[in-house]
Amino acid sequence: MADQYEAKNTQILGVSFDTVKDNARFAEKYEFPFPLLCDTDKRVSLAYGAASSPSDEYARRIAYLIDEQGRIAQVHDKVNAKAYPRDQLESL
Repeated sequence: MADQYEAKNTQILGVSFDTVKDNARFAEKYEFPFPLLCDTDKRVSLAYGAASSPSDEYARRIAYLIDEQGRIAQVHDKVNAKAYPRDQLESL
């Protein structure tokens, strides 16, 4: 599916509270095809509403579509991690 996004000039990035080592293990275990960024200090998650406070243990599953100018074009709350990538691909 990553190549289908690439064909539409679209990049998917995941963001996690986990460390580089933990993200690498997750990506390998689940054959995750997209880059996972580490947000161990939770600054990105707080800024984008995926965390309410620095003490949150888990991030909310939220997806943002950011356009070529760096502006948020769409926000998708409560994303189903399995269905969302295919659903979003169809809407691009």
